[in-house]
Amino acid sequence: MDLRQSFVEGMARAATFVSVITTDGPGGQHGVTVSSMTSVSADGEAPSLLVCIHHKSPAAAAILQNRAFCANLLNAGQQGHSDIFSGRDKAEGSRFDRVGWTAGQGGQPVLTEAAASFDCTLKTAMLWETHYVMIGQVTAVTLSDQPDALLYGNRAYRRAVGMAE
Repeated sequence: MDLRQSFVEGMARAATFVSVITTDGPGGQHGVTVSSMTSVSADGEAPSLLVCIHHKSPAAAAILQNRAFCANLLNAGQQGHSDIFSGRDKAEGSRFDRVGWTAGQGGQPVLTEAAASFDCTLKTAMLWETHYVMIGQVTAVTLSDQPDALLYGNRAYRRAVGMAE
């Protein structure tokens, strides 16, 4: 197995939470499923988080133009949302017509019942080979009553379970 294949196989074994990154504004309304969203800091001028989006994704171009996005951490029952925004679900029509959402405080699409949604202002973006690494400053957080996050690991959706002590 070459280095790339070994890397892809190794990363497939990591369970990560699933997020849909949404944006709306002059660059258009777009959304994309990612497994690469994480906090950067809770301290500083405001909390911040990081997302990585493929450079060919229409969502990346829209975020760069809109200068804002919402990171929607999906709840354990929102596998269908992940499939819609990843392109696995090939149904016709707007992705946003197929899910519940509202405009957040900054005007970005907040997905209904996401475990948590983080409305962000884009502060910096860097193209690293095939992906944009984007850091957003959090301006608002929406928490649902569905706190269990949807996970993806070993090439399948997963649910978090409590660990025995």
